Amino acid sequence: MNRYILDFEKPVYELEQKINELIILEHRDGLEVSEEVERLKSKVEKLKKSIFSKLGSWEKLQVARHPHRPYTLDYISRITKKFIELHGDRRFADDPAIVAGIGEIESQPIVIVGHQKGRSTKENIRRNFGMPNPEGYRKALRIMELGAKFNRPILTLIDTPGAYPGIGAEERGQAEAIAHNLFVMSTIPVPIIAFVTGEGGSGGALALGLADKVMMLEHSIYSVISPEGCASILFNDSKKNKQAAEAMKITAQDLIKLKIVDEIIPEPLGGAHNDYDLAAVLLKQAVLKSLDELRGVDSGTLIENRREKYRKMGFWKEK
Repeated sequence: MNRYILDFEKPVYELEQKINELIILEHRDGLEVSEEVERLKSKVEKLKKSIFSKLGSWEKLQVARHPHRPYTLDYISRITKKFIELHGDRRFADDPAIVAGIGEIESQPIVIVGHQKGRSTKENIRRNFGMPNPEGYRKALRIMELGAKFNRPILTLIDTPGAYPGIGAEERGQAEAIAHNLFVMSTIPVPIIAFVTGEGGSGGALALGLADKVMMLEHSIYSVISPEGCASILFNDSKKNKQAAEAMKITAQDLIKLKIVDEIIPEPLGGAHNDYDLAAVLLKQAVLKSLDELRGVDSGTLIENRREKYRKMGFWKEK
């Protein structure tokens, strides 16, 4: 897999290249460069901390969309045992843009549902770039209702630019499928944990996001529309996407202040794409902690608290 370098990562990449060149010289010519390598490694770590602590909304969006960022199946393979993927919505088809099934996290039975993007062009076409059709959302809901039936908590992993807006999807009831998911998720009598791992776009993300606890990875985003779409509609100029990204308050740091999400989970230094294993460990720890907090809550209280959580979102000002 060829490395993909974001513009603001280039200074780090250049230092890492120098480290690699020194290591090659050491192996080839027997030069003693270990002290210089350690000095440069320390410099790389400091530079990463400096860069990633100051990212703006547009830069965070680029990290959230990074093509090497771990996706749902990458997390599932690292946090679960005996995961069994289930397919189909029992109405029309199976949608590969949604992965859903049952498994265990540290002996805790759980249902996992998430968006899945592809790596290669062929895989992205099969997964529809992580944009589900209505049958994907109906499959997701079918598996969540299965979790409710067998008293298994539900974990959703959100990473999509949005629901697929094609004509066929609309004809098969895209809006209704999303709305029905929201309605039913508000009544499911088992704990629901939603985790934005990358790009949480529009209703396509929200359809898996109505939960008792909503968490976001440090460099993920959650928005009602893409900054490009917002710029086109509000500014009549899609090139004003950076301005739109800042205005929309799409980052985890913005959204926790607005009380849209409950917790921000740190990522490995430089972003989750730099260390899949550590990213999965951090996600798993957060999930287990949330399950412990929700385990003792009876179903009636769980549903009422969930509904109240969403009633309290937002505010208005009277003149």
